Amino acid sequence: MKAAVLEEFNQPLSVKEVTDPLLTPDGIILKLKATGVCRSDWHTWLGEWKESISSLPHILGHEMSGVIEEVGQNVQNFRKGDRVIVPFTQGDGTCPYCLSGHSNLCEHQVMPGWTYNGGFAQYVHIPNADHNLIRLPDGVDFLEASAMGCRFMTAFHGVTNRGKVGPGEWVAVFGSGGVGLSVIQIASAIGANVIAVDISDEKLEFAKRLGALAVINNRNESAPAVIKEITKGGAHVAIDALGIQETMIESVLSLRKLGRHVQIGMTSDENGGKLRLPVNVIVRNEIQFSGCLGMSISEFASMLQMVEKKRLQPGKLVTKTISLEGINRTFKDMSNFASVGVTIVTQF
Repeated sequence: MKAAVLEEFNQPLSVKEVTDPLLTPDGIILKLKATGVCRSDWHTWLGEWKESISSLPHILGHEMSGVIEEVGQNVQNFRKGDRVIVPFTQGDGTCPYCLSGHSNLCEHQVMPGWTYNGGFAQYVHIPNADHNLIRLPDGVDFLEASAMGCRFMTAFHGVTNRGKVGPGEWVAVFGSGGVGLSVIQIASAIGANVIAVDISDEKLEFAKRLGALAVINNRNESAPAVIKEITKGGAHVAIDALGIQETMIESVLSLRKLGRHVQIGMTSDENGGKLRLPVNVIVRNEIQFSGCLGMSISEFASMLQMVEKKRLQPGKLVTKTISLEGINRTFKDMSNFASVGVTIVTQF
């Protein structure tokens, strides 16, 4: 099969023929129809998250959807020809977290594109398929599915589960990349009042098209001060979709008393994955600080129902479709912070 292979960190992927994946009794072989190119792929390609993959060469890609090509003999819930989306946080279905509805926190978690070869290829093997695949409703196409593959589903979990955003609340979103734009669309669909923060006017204009009521270029003005003025005291919920020191602190500082901060953006491991927190502000204002990783299997039904009914439209985040050969250009754009919206591989 054809694949875009990571052979050396921070060097162009090699697009070439590689060995087809092998089918295991509990797995399936998926023929890819669409795979998103995520900033998490870019972080790994740079070499920032080297420990997340076992060895090189390796195939990245975790925002996957497609059609099942082969089915292992022990798989009960899926058949050849099924249209599916692949969650990027995968559980074993048996640990206490999986059994209590938190499969995204499985004690034996695996992640396609990191733990095993991912979706920058024509085919991928998905292990433990009965627990780690979701059927696509007829009204959801593959482009929409892969636009949900990591950023959108994580944003949905962050907005609805971790942030518990409600209608009429003010939500400040720091970063208007794929995750941030997903948060903006989802929170707006719920009925929240969204303020988008970024340093790119182009991205902020896109944020407005997805539902942001106000935008702030943080290069020109202090986001916390402007947010507190707009909201008459601060946001109810603030979400850092980037994962750097400045955005995380400003997100917390933009909250009103009893506000809720949700950390979706992960930081580089070059500093041990650590950022400084404004602890005194958090204590004095009784601010809640929550992390957010992926989304549990149990939450997919409600998200997909909203997509099928067009209350959510992840396809609107897609600004470019490419071939496997186009991934290197996309990584270059990400390095220059020149990418807007979501890029999806549709030509394999």
